Amino acid sequence: MLSWTKTLKTVALSCTGLALAFGLTLGQSAAAEPEKDVLKFGFIKLTDMAPLAIAKEKFFFEDEGLQVELEAQANWKVLLDRVITGELDGAHMLAGQPLGATIGYGTQADVITAFSMDLNGNAITVSNDVFEEMKEHIEKDEDGKPKHPISAAALKPVVERYKADGKPFNMGMVFPVSTHNYELRYWLAAGGLKPGYYSPDNTAGQVDADVLLSVTPPPQMPATMEAGTILGYCVGEPWNQAAVFKGIGVPVITDHGIWKYNPEKVFGVTKQWAEENPNTHLAVVKALIRAGQWLDDPANREEAVEILSRSEYVGADEEVIANSMTGSFEYEKGDKRPAPEFNVFFKHFATYPYYSDAIWYLTQMRRWGQIENAKPDDWYIETAKKVYRPDIYMQAAEALIEEGYAQKEDFPFDTDGFKAPTAEFIDGVEYDGKKPNDYLSKFPIGLKDKQTVAGTGVVGG
Repeated sequence: MLSWTKTLKTVALSCTGLALAFGLTLGQSAAAEPEKDVLKFGFIKLTDMAPLAIAKEKFFFEDEGLQVELEAQANWKVLLDRVITGELDGAHMLAGQPLGATIGYGTQADVITAFSMDLNGNAITVSNDVFEEMKEHIEKDEDGKPKHPISAAALKPVVERYKADGKPFNMGMVFPVSTHNYELRYWLAAGGLKPGYYSPDNTAGQVDADVLLSVTPPPQMPATMEAGTILGYCVGEPWNQAAVFKGIGVPVITDHGIWKYNPEKVFGVTKQWAEENPNTHLAVVKALIRAGQWLDDPANREEAVEILSRSEYVGADEEVIANSMTGSFEYEKGDKRPAPEFNVFFKHFATYPYYSDAIWYLTQMRRWGQIENAKPDDWYIETAKKVYRPDIYMQAAEALIEEGYAQKEDFPFDTDGFKAPTAEFIDGVEYDGKKPNDYLSKFPIGLKDKQTVAGTGVVGG
């Protein structure tokens, strides 16, 4: 019995003969054959898994000679473990997961990424009761509506009241090395609230915390908040809009308001898998780039929403998913505002794996104590280059240009892998990926220099 690829190649060779007879060319027939052509990828039920679903549903994987099964995973830890053990060939991952695994935080494994899946896509939601208390501290616009983005300074008096009453203020995030953890921490600290530190003795990350953060799987966020276990959370879509539809919470800020065009998920595989299957890996990245292109065509977003709503993918109501995917975002019920860049899948070189994006995540790991001791700038840059693989991405880009699926200007051929320094954060602090320790020194809250966490607080300096 022929394998999937061999079957396609047989068809392709027949077509090639016909094509040559008519003076045509077929780019796919000349492509290197994948070492492995039947694949299983994992994902979490979030709208930013869209490039995987679209690559499958629009036959971009099949164009590359790949038969791909997509399988929803229970949580981020299970997903990463199954990639490391080889039960999954690759997965939709939190950007911090390949980095955390490579430096041995939580688990030890060489995991790489050659594809960044999207920009933006998260938000922070609080319960209705908390929002009511925040309201008097939120600046209003000329229509009397809350002025966005809302600073965590508006939450600070609420947290202080909870502390005065002897009650903990709990919030949820999806994983210790998640984008959501770092975004929530960034927002809280920018508003003058301490989100707590990690230490070798406290892996909960709650040392010296004003707000206690804990892990909750994304689809369970609304129900956990409704039960009162947490008072708010940071998560991707559709689970912020779900809180609005259920009438239980109010998104107070999107991650675009915390850091404009922040990098989000990545597609991760083990380094061993990539080395054993280089042609397959290249083919996967090509298919995902095409999916990103397709998704960023506004004419395709409604179809993407229908696909994502299916039970085998996100499995949420189309109306809920459409709220963020089609260019708007609803805060309080009825307060729907334009958000054309809420999910970016290809524009602004969204899919290129920049070293500076990886280094930002590493700075946040150091800021909050997950990286216990100070590291020189070179360590950050070398670690980023171990994990983020733009060399593979650019091979895929060149192949797509050659095959007529993309244009040279779609890709950052002149980059050195570092974005220009930017201060487009909610606190206005400038980030330069080539100077991570200088960046860390600018924050009033967070580890810097030779500080460490011991016992109940920060020591040294």
